[in-house]
Amino acid sequence: MRVAIIGTGFIGTTLGTSLVAAGHEVILGSRDPDRRPHDALSGRFASISEALRDADVVILAIPGPAVLGFAEEFATELHGQLIVDATNQMGASVANARSALPTDVRYARAFNTLGGENLANPTFSDGRADLFYSSPPEDRSTLEELIDAVGLRPINVGEDQEELIDALFRLWIALALEQGRGRRLALRLMED
Repeated sequence: MRVAIIGTGFIGTTLGTSLVAAGHEVILGSRDPDRRPHDALSGRFASISEALRDADVVILAIPGPAVLGFAEEFATELHGQLIVDATNQMGASVANARSALPTDVRYARAFNTLGGENLANPTFSDGRADLFYSSPPEDRSTLEELIDAVGLRPINVGEDQEELIDALFRLWIALALEQGRGRRLALRLMED
């Protein structure tokens, strides 16, 4: 799968590293592709336009407030594209960036409910963590392949459920940061 990750910070490079290791073609889109992170992964760095070209899926790993400007600038390239929103708007009443994106994208919400440390190392002493996500039914298998490639167990909560995913993000913040339990904390669905 050809994955464009927009953003070369901790989340973008962490996801990119896992996806490259799983055999996906990863292109990290940056406004300054020549300036690579200190521990740059083996994926390719390119301009945002080049990264978006021919991508099977686009993962947004930029600051939440930057999505509106990104969406306005690249609206043509985003037309009909599967967008995985991994952003968070800290402190805002709505954490996701769906309203900033063009209405004709296929919108999925994932990779935003765990600290980046857990994306880098998703296995705990009693197994791998779950990642809850929302996506259109036709894109569910793509999301599950990406989530599994990162090492997490995908748990679908349905289509257009970004508010539910945002609630899980707020729960993680409350437990990990506000209660001081630490960032190495994840959620798991237990079933009989």
